[in-house]
Amino acid sequence: MPFPDIDPVAFSLGPLVVRWYALAYIAGLLGGWLVARRLVAADGLWGGVRRPSREDIDDLLVWIAFGVIIGGRLGYVIFYNPGSYLARPLEILYIWQGGMSFHGGLVGAIAASFLFGRSRAVSGFTVLDIVAVVAPIGLLFGRIANFINGELWGRPAPDFPFAVIFPFAGPEPRYPSQLFEAATQGLLLFIVMLAAVAFFGLRRPGLLSGIFAIGYAIARIFCEFFREPDPQLGFLFGEGAGWLGGGVTMGMLLSLPLALAGAAAIVAARRGATLPATPGGRGAA
Repeated sequence: MPFPDIDPVAFSLGPLVVRWYALAYIAGLLGGWLVARRLVAADGLWGGVRRPSREDIDDLLVWIAFGVIIGGRLGYVIFYNPGSYLARPLEILYIWQGGMSFHGGLVGAIAASFLFGRSRAVSGFTVLDIVAVVAPIGLLFGRIANFINGELWGRPAPDFPFAVIFPFAGPEPRYPSQLFEAATQGLLLFIVMLAAVAFFGLRRPGLLSGIFAIGYAIARIFCEFFREPDPQLGFLFGEGAGWLGGGVTMGMLLSLPLALAGAAAIVAARRGATLPATPGGRGAA
């Protein structure tokens, strides 16, 4: 099927041009902000764990936005295109030209969460748990925006009935991998995180962060089997042309330590190692 004729510019007001990609970032941040405010207001979820106030969440939105943008850009530069940016370092600042890494953005969000928690005398793991619950909202909108922009397309899929011919990817029909990512890393993972909140609450700092890390890693590795690897990197090991066609990509490789870190966070949370220490040296419930 041909690529739907969707203008990447949502609307313009004189010289001001607003793109769908920008609206996706805004929708993800605002959606996450609304859910986060409801989480910190739900007393039954927290037990005795100290948490940010609803007013703190307003400030956290700004901290996370900067962490994601800075980390995402640096992650792309370091992991996906270091040679090009070493030759032209000023282009690192040209974020409007594209080039963001989720894994780099995640590192930025983690750093922002712990710095914010320290500024509010709240455990960084607690802040990170809140961010983990709402992060799939941003992933959902972001991947839909990738599809509208006709970027990060899938591998060739001549036999897939819903394959798409992307305008900048040649004449071959390809998997709409951006929509697969929106469905798994966004919608499905958000449902998983809401279920985790309902079952576990936020009484063990780091537990929900670990669940998110493992869930995202599994979804990302799954979707990488459908997604065309970045052209400047290709397949790191092996080859791959479609569903379970082999070939290891950078996205897969970066997701493995993320899953291990998630498992470690879950174990530490279950053992109470992430609870703030009390004057007597034991964790608070």
